[in-house]
Parts: sequence; C-alpha cells; structure tokens
Amino acid sequence: MRLVTPPVQQHAISLNFGETRLDALQRHAFEYFLRETNLANGLVADKSQPGSPASIAAVGFALAVYPVGVERGWMTRADALARTLAVLRFFWASPQGTAPDATGYKGFYYHFLDMSTGHRAGLCELSTIDSTFLIAGMLAAAAYFDHEDEDEQAVRTLADALYCRVDWAWACNGAATVTHGWRPEAGFLPYRWSGYDEATLLYVLGLGSPTHPLSAESYAAWTSTYEWKTIYGHELLYGGPLFIHQYSHIWLDLRGIQDVFARDKGIDYCENSRRATYVQREYAIRNPLDFAGYGENFWGLTASDGPGSTTRRIKGIERSFFDYVARGAPYGPDDGTVAPWAVAASLPFAPEIVLPTLQHFQDVYPQVTGEYCFRCSFNLSFSDEAESDGHVGWTSPYHFGINLGPVVLMCENYRSGLLWRLMRACPAIVSGLRRAGFRNGWL
Repeated sequence: MRLVTPPVQQHAISLNFGETRLDALQRHAFEYFLRETNLANGLVADKSQPGSPASIAAVGFALAVYPVGVERGWMTRADALARTLAVLRFFWASPQGTAPDATGYKGFYYHFLDMSTGHRAGLCELSTIDSTFLIAGMLAAAAYFDHEDEDEQAVRTLADALYCRVDWAWACNGAATVTHGWRPEAGFLPYRWSGYDEATLLYVLGLGSPTHPLSAESYAAWTSTYEWKTIYGHELLYGGPLFIHQYSHIWLDLRGIQDVFARDKGIDYCENSRRATYVQREYAIRNPLDFAGYGENFWGLTASDGPGSTTRRIKGIERSFFDYVARGAPYGPDDGTVAPWAVAASLPFAPEIVLPTLQHFQDVYPQVTGEYCFRCSFNLSFSDEAESDGHVGWTSPYHFGINLGPVVLMCENYRSGLLWRLMRACPAIVSGLRRAGFRNGWL
C-alpha cells in the first residue's frame, strides 16, 4: 500500500499571513515562559491566573521552548541554560516518596506543584502523561545543550539521570497498558491509556527506557484499542479533540515512519493528523448544532477552558455549556467554544487551512488576543436573551502554559523543524520508536 505523507511546507507562509506576523504570534506565546516562571526553581505557572500552581507539563514545554528562544534571538543561551539548570536541579533534589506532600514518586511527578515549594498542590494525581511531557522537555534540553563546558554537561547528566529514574513498568500496575496515574491516598487511578490519544510519546519514552522499560507487548496492547473511522470522506484513526493529534507530534517527527497499524492503513501519523484537522474544519462548515461563528475559518475544538457548567436559553433553544472539558469533532462534546491556539498547533499538518483561520481570528475577533498570543478559548454563542448591553459571547480571561507551549513549538517545527531534529538525535526516542515497531523514513 502506498504511503501517503502530507507536504509539510516549511518557510512557505501562505496568503496574507506573512513571516513577520507568524513570528510575532510565536514570540508573544514564548513570552509566557519568560514571565510566568519562578526563576529560583524553574517551575512554570499552569495559567496566568494569580496564585496558579505550577504545571509539570508546562515546565516540560518551557524546557523545549527555551532553545527556540535562543535560536530566534529572543533570549541568550546563557539565560536559557540557567533556567534549564534550575529546573533539572530542582527535580533531581525534590522529595520522592509516598508522603502526600512530596513532589513525586517512582520518577513521576504530581500534575500540579506549589510554585514556591515545589510540593504537591492539593490532592492532584501523580500524572503519567504530564510527567511524560516534563521528561521529554528534559531530553530536548539535553540534545540542545551539547557544548563541553561544565554547565551544559550538567544538563545532559541530570536529564539522563531523571529519565532513568522513571519506573514505567510500575505505572502499569500489573497489566500491559499504562495507568493514568496514582495517588498516595488511594493508589492507582482506575483509568488506563487506551484508544488513540496523546499517549504515543508516553509509550515511546517508556519503551526506550534503559532502566525500567515498558514490556514489549505494552504498545501492541495500546494500539489494539484504536478506532479507524470514515468521517466526511476522510479515513482516519479517530480522536475527537485536536490536542490528541498534536501533543505527541510536537516532540516526535512521525513523517514517513510507520508502526504496524500505520503500515496496514498505508499512511503515517502525520497524515492522520492532517485528516483530523480537515475533519475539524468540515464539522465547523456543516455546523450541525448551529453555533455562532462556525465556518471555514472558525474552528478548533479541543481540551480547553469554557464559559462554565450552565444552561442558557439562546434564540429559543436551551443550550448546555461546559467548564474545562475535552471538546471534539464531530461527536462532541461541543458547546460552541473554540480554541485558536489549537488551530495554530496544527500548522505543520495543514498550513493551507490553518493560516487563513489564524488570520480570521486575529482580524475579526481581537478579544481573543491577550498578553501572550491567543487566550485559551472563546464562545460567541454564550449569551443571554435578556442581555441588553450589546455584549455577545464569552472569552476566557486566562492563558495556559500547556496551550502556548504547543504554539511556540509547532510554529517552530513548521518553520525550521528544530524540536523534531533535536528529538531525532535522542537515543531514547530512537530506541522507543523502534521497539514500538516504527520503520522507514528517517529511522
């Protein structure tokens, strides 16, 4: 079967969305990681709301974002190195154990940490997927800081030690697939990574571990739960929210390489993400639930902030709205909330439809552009028939680190392929992909 791979058009900025405009969008997203970071320990706030805890996934994105900043001239290599060392030294020295206020356990870390102390925030879970993005950022930093001076050598040594400390096999809790996480109060969460989702990177890093690897059958057990569907004429591996088709791709260059599942379907996962992006746009064009704004250049359903869990009567229709939830197309949930950042994160897959949509959001809906590139999300349908002040819709007041990291990194993968190149040079990534059955292409 012929392999179909999309044309990733690096440096080909289409229509009126020029290089300068894309550079500005990317840099404004980058600024979040400069300003919303505790320089003493490198922890990055989950969101721009005052008092927000740190998100370990946002820290992982920051570690990959800093090399982009250096290469683009937005920060010095010395500053990036200092921030990176602060992160690595903090996590290496942070308390690991079963105490409920520790930072992590078995090499994994709690989803949210106190910005100052670095201890577990609230009763959040020890998160396997968020720890994955944190470790990936550490490995990206190790690949970038390749000089022979003492500090850059320390980055490589610490990143390797932190990766080797992760006990991926423990996280399976006796089965083949990986659990979502663990809490000291109740043990493992009842959920596992099954069905196509953002866990490709998790399984690759787990399989590539030189110390506590996943078993060989773990990846096959995961892919056995995939759903292949035909939607709007596109055959694809289904995942409703856009982030499912983006988060692992931020780190993994999956163009032209295939595992057993992809070889059987005659595609690669990059092509699958391109099709998923087109499904999102087609859903918005058809707009089966008749939400305001939806159309050719107004789409982007993903996990995002929302107007709140409530019901309102709008134009005679009772509509339900949600808070933070994973929205998806075409099977929902959908309450009219779109996330412009998620459109930007699909840039390497389908620039021909992403760039006009970004231009539309910026030019027509200035309320979604905040201090750091796009705000999380907005909803033009969230209004009340009783309102008389002319206000229409809802816009999230916040920026999230796990939204803006993908904007910076996917813009850069589209423009230069920087993070993809760094991760291709990582032995653990290569080993994990091969153990997962990936072949061909750059492998």
